[in-house]
Amino acid sequence: MVVDGRAPSSTTTHCPYCSLQCGMRLERVGRTLQVAEWAEFGVNEGALCRKGRTATGLRGHRERLTTPLVRDPATGEFRAAGWDEALDLVAARLAEIQAESGPDSIAVFGGGGLTNEKAYALGKFARTVLRTSQIDYNGRWCMSSAATAANLSFGLDRGLPFPLRDVETADLVVLVGSNMAETMPPAARHLDRLRASGGRLVVVDPRRTPTAERADLVLQPVPGTDLALALGVLHHLVATGAVDEEYVAARTTGFDDVRRSVTAWWPEQVERVTGVPADDVRALADLLAAHPKAMILTARGAEQQSQGTDTVLAWINVALALGLPGREGAGWGCLTGQGNGQGGREHGQKADQLPGYRSIEDPAARAHVAEVWGVDPATIPGKGRSAYELLEALGQADGPRSLLVFGSNIVVSAPRASHVTERLASLDLLVVADIVLSETAAMADVVLPVTQWAEETGTMTNLEGRVILRQRAVAPPEGVRSDLDVIAGLAHRFGSSLDFPTDPEKVFAELGRASAGGLADYSGITYDRIRDEQGVFWPCPATPEGAAPHPGTTHLFADRFATPDGRARCHVVEHRGAAEVPDADYPLHLTTGRVLAQYQSGAQTRRIKELPDSGPFIEVHPLVAARLGIDDGSLVTLTTRRGDLRAAAKVVDTIREDTVFVPFHWAGVNRLVNDALDPRSRMPEFKVCAAALKVGGHR
Repeated sequence: MVVDGRAPSSTTTHCPYCSLQCGMRLERVGRTLQVAEWAEFGVNEGALCRKGRTATGLRGHRERLTTPLVRDPATGEFRAAGWDEALDLVAARLAEIQAESGPDSIAVFGGGGLTNEKAYALGKFARTVLRTSQIDYNGRWCMSSAATAANLSFGLDRGLPFPLRDVETADLVVLVGSNMAETMPPAARHLDRLRASGGRLVVVDPRRTPTAERADLVLQPVPGTDLALALGVLHHLVATGAVDEEYVAARTTGFDDVRRSVTAWWPEQVERVTGVPADDVRALADLLAAHPKAMILTARGAEQQSQGTDTVLAWINVALALGLPGREGAGWGCLTGQGNGQGGREHGQKADQLPGYRSIEDPAARAHVAEVWGVDPATIPGKGRSAYELLEALGQADGPRSLLVFGSNIVVSAPRASHVTERLASLDLLVVADIVLSETAAMADVVLPVTQWAEETGTMTNLEGRVILRQRAVAPPEGVRSDLDVIAGLAHRFGSSLDFPTDPEKVFAELGRASAGGLADYSGITYDRIRDEQGVFWPCPATPEGAAPHPGTTHLFADRFATPDGRARCHVVEHRGAAEVPDADYPLHLTTGRVLAQYQSGAQTRRIKELPDSGPFIEVHPLVAARLGIDDGSLVTLTTRRGDLRAAAKVVDTIREDTVFVPFHWAGVNRLVNDALDPRSRMPEFKVCAAALKVGGHR
């Protein structure tokens, strides 16, 4: 809140990074902005990781963008420009391109870190002003497999169908592909409290991470075989009579087919495929059977695979077989990654969705949203390409000729990044809105400097489905505008008669109307309610005037699932394996992930001096290191069929002998990974491909 043009000395807000959206206070001390605890906010109770505590490090940073940049076609260099010149140029070039090649010649790429208001406005702008179907966002590379599986099984996707705090009330938690202790450290205290009260923890990960060090049982499968492990667990549950037959009969459909489908996955067969000892497969299944209050939580390790959707479906089948979803202190959930990975996919910046988590192909959904927007439903474009397919089409004969990027650093984060960079370079126009000159912004024709989190107000939706409010603490630097201002400015230059408010509270009110009646119904949520209640869980529909407000929905599926008949769907899935497996030339598995000090593409964290940054490294097992003559800290070259990376080796005994690990925060890492896509979610296979390693220079 800003009073008389000045921000108060202390502002309650939320961390700009991961999906926990930890509460914090920002305090103005002289000219500095300091992070302080907000102990009353229940998600983190004042706890912050080092990224959160240093989150103000970009304020006043020498690399902060404060004026639009336009590339001079004569010299190829950037020059400073005024806002009117920059927006006039962008609008004129987009109009030219569309006049020559049609609406879909313009593409829009958003981000899972954008506020709900920005995501909503971006989707509305793309579909009503640009009239393009070509819009998607980087959350496709984060949450899409889990979201697809949840919708298929439960009829609704909300990462956690219960508050995060419920983790410590469970008797058993199984983490599949999550390194919570490093990726969201304040959440790990729930695991510690779980164990302190006698609960058990199981971690499934090819690496023995700091999270795994807390576990009672650690399973280290071959990368890309999490699905086979789930099939083996379910086989053992069926074989030992541990299935909750009453629950299955009353609350699911399709389980008999699933039961038959896992008959061949006895533990010894699972061991041959996954490398996990058969006794450990049995031990995990027996632990699940023995603990009625069990939670299975999946994350990117299991989901960023070309069979990611099926992998999540397999673990959901395990949960349903035991009657866990809807039971207090139990169930299946997904640990969302990006700050607004949940809300970012609910309100229209995804290729196949309209606000409220509505399908863009549903005539009733189109009619509802069109009425809120004041347009003819027939003018709303249909479903466009998914994120990677959109980028791959850039500059192609039938693909977009121009791209607008908001809140994403594609050059670093995209799979097969060298190929994607080539596609970006082929565009007639690339426009990037960012706070710094990221690797993607550095390629742009026009760069627009926008506000960062402490300089703007807007809502986010955390991993629990809790809608929270980031509040502006300080004014942005002179010359910087919000993304909402950019969108409104471009809409005006296109001659749009539609309203594009720049006040985020007005945008949120419109978002609420557009979401009303949808699966993700925000229509009963207001900024005042969020402030008063420390966030409101969706769905939260509006109530008739004079009636008590809806309390929000903290827990889902207690009585029924969001399917037409209220029953969960069990799905038969088959293990196909990774799209690319090791061979004589590429004998190792490569997997990637995050480290404690960095976040996503590192565009922010790599510029904060308090956060350690020694660059990428390659984790390798001692036996492989000895065989290849690799010493700890020596330079090695990691090669895949798509490129190579030279970095320091980190010799550790916490990784599988057949696997190497590289954190993905630096340019060059994701050019190694495979762009094979999950057939349903369109998730690229970030987490597994074949690789070779050698000492020293390039092959």
